[in-house]
Amino acid sequence: MVKARKELPSVGEYVVATVDKIFDYGAYVKLDEYNNLEAYLPWSEVSTRWIRSIRDVIREGQKIVVKVIRVNRHRKTVDVSLKKVPDSDRRRKMLWWKRYVKVAKIIELIASKTGKSLDEAYSDVIWKLEDAYGDPMYGLEEAVLRGPDALREAGIPEDWIEPIMQEVKRHVRIRKVRIRGILFLRSTKPYGVEDIRKILLSIPETAVKHGGDVKTRVYTLGAPRYVVEIEAIDYKIAEKALESILETIEDMAKSLGVEMRFEREKK
Repeated sequence: MVKARKELPSVGEYVVATVDKIFDYGAYVKLDEYNNLEAYLPWSEVSTRWIRSIRDVIREGQKIVVKVIRVNRHRKTVDVSLKKVPDSDRRRKMLWWKRYVKVAKIIELIASKTGKSLDEAYSDVIWKLEDAYGDPMYGLEEAVLRGPDALREAGIPEDWIEPIMQEVKRHVRIRKVRIRGILFLRSTKPYGVEDIRKILLSIPETAVKHGGDVKTRVYTLGAPRYVVEIEAIDYKIAEKALESILETIEDMAKSLGVEMRFEREKK
C-alpha cells in the first residue's frame, strides 16, 4: 500500500478509489491514496444519467477516480462524486496513479536493499520527486535521460542517487512517440536516381543534429513514394526534427532539380 502524504484529501481533489461496499442508497469506497480511508459515494453522485441500480455503473473491487465534494476534518469523513469527474481527467489521474505506484515499488525496493526505512523512501525521494516534477515517474525518466543531475535538482540526498541510477536502468523505459509521412521524390535527369538517394541519406544525417533522442527510419513504398518515420521522446522534439529535415531536403531537391512533395500522415 502506498504511503499517504497527508491524512485527508482536499475538496475538489481527484482521488483514485476502490469500490468496497454497494447499497441501494450509495456506496462506500476506499481511497487508495489515503491509506484506504473510507469515503461515501451517494446515489445522486454516481451518474449524470438515470440508472436502475448503482451496480449498472460500478462493482465491488473496481478502481475508479472520484472527486472529493465534502470533508469533515473533525469526524474525518469524506464524501465523493463519480459523476463530477470528466473522462479526460479520469484517464489522466489513473495514468498518474499507475506511474506513481510503480515509482513507489522501485524506491521501496531500493530502500530494502540499502537498509533505508519506508519513511525515508517517501520523504527523501518519492515526495521530493513529486514536488520537483509533479509526476515522480517523470523525475526517474529524466534521470535516465540526463543522469544523476536530474535527481540532485530535485533535492534527493546523495546516498540515494547511485542506487536509484542502478535500479532505474532496469525498471524505467522511456516512452517514445512517432510521427510519419509520405515523401514523393521524382527526377527525370540521367542521374536522378543517385540524386534521390543523396536526399534520402540526408534525412538520418539531419536527425543526428537533434541528439540521440531522435531516430529516423526511411523506406520505400515503391518509387516515387518513401515513408519517413521520426521517433523521439515527445512530440515537440519530433516536430522540430521533422521541420529541420524538410528544410534540408527541400533545399537539396531544389538544387538537384528533383521534384519533391511531402504529405504528413494524420494521427
